[in-house]
Amino acid sequence: MADFQYYVASSLDGFIATKEDDLGWLLQFEEAEGVTESYEDFMAGIGCIVMGGQTYRWLMEHEPGKWPYPGIPCWIFTHHEYAAPPGADVTFVRGEVQEFAPDLVADAGDKNVWLVGGGNLVAQFAKAGLLDEMIVTLIPVALGSGKRLLPVESPTAPLELSSTRTLGGAAVELRYRFPARAGSAGPVLPDHVGNPGS
Repeated sequence: MADFQYYVASSLDGFIATKEDDLGWLLQFEEAEGVTESYEDFMAGIGCIVMGGQTYRWLMEHEPGKWPYPGIPCWIFTHHEYAAPPGADVTFVRGEVQEFAPDLVADAGDKNVWLVGGGNLVAQFAKAGLLDEMIVTLIPVALGSGKRLLPVESPTAPLELSSTRTLGGAAVELRYRFPARAGSAGPVLPDHVGNPGS
């Protein structure tokens, strides 16, 4: 079954964007050694993408006319009305994340679900017990303030570090499994949601 993965870059002080959604601090590292390979390796295992409305709006504003995920089903959790880019497989939804978990798993097929962000949306998946893995690349920059990496409401249990690697000699990619998921084939959906095929 599909894993729900949060693949993201973070500043050293735990932010994924400035308050103004500026990513200049991150983009200066996009050509660093190993960054492209890391992304391509990760995307090879992705069958479905999930993001919030603010992340989707940022993409539309900064990548006009260019959809970065062709051929991959993408679900947008939002309370706003947006149009899908031509040819993109995009579904707009609103509601509790666990309501749509079986559909996301079905769309992913034999691959995984990428929770693109933002942090507030991913925190909802974590609260629902639907976050299997965090793959966090720590960028050697401190922002001081901004959009938090994972704004959970209470402390999590310690995560299990499964691997590390250095990118470009300065950034560090850390892979963490959530303990309830460690060693499992995928998320156990809440009883009131039901697992696909059950």
